[in-house]
Amino acid sequence: MDGDGGDLWVYTCMRRKSYLLLGFSIGRWTQETCKKMITKVKDCLKDGKTTFYSDGNDDYLYVLPEFFQNLDYGQIVKIRENSRVKDKVKRIQKGNPSSKRIETYNIENLNSILRNHLSRLVRKGKGFTKIDFRLHDALALFRFIWNFIHPLKSKKTPAMIEGLSEQAWTWKIITHIPIYPKLKDIGQFCY
Repeated sequence: MDGDGGDLWVYTCMRRKSYLLLGFSIGRWTQETCKKMITKVKDCLKDGKTTFYSDGNDDYLYVLPEFFQNLDYGQIVKIRENSRVKDKVKRIQKGNPSSKRIETYNIENLNSILRNHLSRLVRKGKGFTKIDFRLHDALALFRFIWNFIHPLKSKKTPAMIEGLSEQAWTWKIITHIPIYPKLKDIGQFCY
């Protein structure tokens, strides 16, 4: 996204086992944007051992230890030649993550799904976002739909897999729910 004089990036974070989209942030490719996302994500996680896997973006290397004391963190760096991946280098950056599990294909798949569902993320499309807050709102709506409405191959939504919902939500349920009495029930999932 081209904002005030430069590109903006969308940082995303998900739970690998459930595809639950935990959080996102929009901004420059900086540690500050990374911190915004990790701040949101930290509130959604239980205390204890935390494991992260990422691409070679060094922002995570500096930001994650600020938020998590008991951290396993691994990076995968893709070596490209003529726009094709020729090799992958796995790096254990902190703690003792399983080198076999250091992969990013899950989040890359989710990012591809995001681009397919949100024309705001397609640079050459008519829906390309020119106003930051509109992209934020579109991503927040996508996050809710993805986590609570959209079933995966298992016929469960990410929220169902995580035990945050007993059923897949529908637009009928959403439009007929009394908001204020139910907000505290939904609050356990950091929206």
